[in-house]
Amino acid sequence: MIEIRLNGQRVKVEEGVSVLDASRFYGVHIPTLCFLEGLSPYGGCRLCLVEIGKPGQSKLVTSCTYKVEEGLVVRTQSERVIKRRQMLLELYLATCPSSKIIQDLASKHHVTQVRFQPRHEDCILCGLCVRMCKEQMQGKAINFAHRGTERAVCTPFDKKSEECRLCGGCMYVCPACQARCQGPGAEEAICNACLNLPQPCLEHFDNAMCYMDPCVACELESKREHDVKGGKKA
Repeated sequence: MIEIRLNGQRVKVEEGVSVLDASRFYGVHIPTLCFLEGLSPYGGCRLCLVEIGKPGQSKLVTSCTYKVEEGLVVRTQSERVIKRRQMLLELYLATCPSSKIIQDLASKHHVTQVRFQPRHEDCILCGLCVRMCKEQMQGKAINFAHRGTERAVCTPFDKKSEECRLCGGCMYVCPACQARCQGPGAEEAICNACLNLPQPCLEHFDNAMCYMDPCVACELESKREHDVKGGKKA
């Protein structure tokens, strides 16, 4: 065990754990978008930033990737950290304004306006789907491609991957998918998420788009069969 100073309090933590895990162990909330237990830390969303070091000699680091060390001074709610998080949340809201997960985070952190032009994109490049596919599902069907503003998640050569198991794990962890999917109780046979989210492992079924047939996530096939039996046009 080693000792660190967390928000002014001296606490004992296990050597080698991340600042994020140490903070959460003591009930200190640090927001994240790209972090999920069971997946390797990525540090891409930057929302888990904390300030370490003494005043005047401090710096911001991603708490999910930074390991604790003896005598480390950590501030999770300093003015510098709060302003940076709020700025990042504004950017995420502008990038994907329909995401309920991002909306909830913004509300919790008192972001009441967005000063950037909305872009209505379908991906915030958090990398959760890539790591879920590779590390938990052992699929490696999708990955990042290109750089800079062209960076995107896709399959090799933008073609359907033979490695995809149609497990739906990528959609399960995606903040954008979770935000827009209406689930099994959707009023219409086609979930609006499928119409708005061009997923890299997508297949087309008539006028519906989904990467599972039948759709495990929203039970699209079951809904269709129900409408056909009831005399409705799917």
